Amino acid sequence: MSVILGKKRFKIEIGGKEYIIIGEGSQERMNAVVQLANEKLEKIKEQIPDISDEKAMTLLAINAFSEQLELQEELDKYTEK
Repeated sequence: MSVILGKKRFKIEIGGKEYIIIGEGSQERMNAVVQLANEKLEKIKEQIPDISDEKAMTLLAINAFSEQLELQEELDKYTEK
């Protein structure tokens, strides 16, 4: 990990492929994100064994955004009260 203009550079591995991510946050948080992504990716591959890595990663991203929107909708309901 190195620091670039106040942001950190993380070297991570998801689905057996290495990526460099630049962002804010701690190493612990990034480790948690990577662990969660790998767990979800593994579940996708278990459910659809013949899926390509590219399609599995696309489904992973779509599922993550879907979950994020659901959580935002729930939060919005609570903050409106």
